[in-house]
Amino acid sequence: MLSIEKGAARLQRDDVLAGFKKLLPISVFVVIFGVAFGLAAVQTGLDEVSILSMSTLVFAGASQFAVLKLWGTQVPLVPLMVTVFAVNARHLLMGATLYPWLRELPRAKRYGVMLVVSDANWAMAMQAFARGEAGLGLVLGGGLALWSTWILGTWLGLYFGSAIRDPVSLGLDMVMGCFLLAMVIGGQKNLRILVIWCVAAASSLLAYWYLPENSHVVVGALAGGILGAFWVEKKIEH
Repeated sequence: MLSIEKGAARLQRDDVLAGFKKLLPISVFVVIFGVAFGLAAVQTGLDEVSILSMSTLVFAGASQFAVLKLWGTQVPLVPLMVTVFAVNARHLLMGATLYPWLRELPRAKRYGVMLVVSDANWAMAMQAFARGEAGLGLVLGGGLALWSTWILGTWLGLYFGSAIRDPVSLGLDMVMGCFLLAMVIGGQKNLRILVIWCVAAASSLLAYWYLPENSHVVVGALAGGILGAFWVEKKIEH
């Protein structure tokens, strides 16, 4: 079992500020995608208030782009909800891996932190936890950095986004994925984490081969998330 170092689950103002500063350089890429989203949303026909409100309240780039593909005079609500859930199902696995530290917080703070969990701040926090350091400041502070720059990028896209019409052609869609892969490879290594990732990967592959399109995202995240929720590390005080 992984030991939870005393103090690793703390969430103090200095930790949040340090997390914010640490994620700011990565947030440059978030601004670029925000610009692309703002431009795409305008071209879809959404008004400025709706676009900025979506980025502020949803804060899920891939899901927001997916929603634009379904947007029109008649919005298919159920397919839209299923699509958003499928794209963001990986957060189930993220929540499960963060739970040993989040459970030390009051419930309101716990869910408040989870509102801004994204791939980058989650990966960096898990690395900090693996070193026995406090990582919740990275989750919250880093998440606030990513969230605020996503809103900034969206706003810029409404007015100045015409120069970046296709970020995929520039390879910018791979930046966050490569960053996440590098962080995971260098992150926490123990039997629990290995089994969770293997179960999630195997379940996702089986779903990709035998179930409807995009269901592999949901199945993989649910399998890994459920296992992580039940296989919880024992807290060891030092």
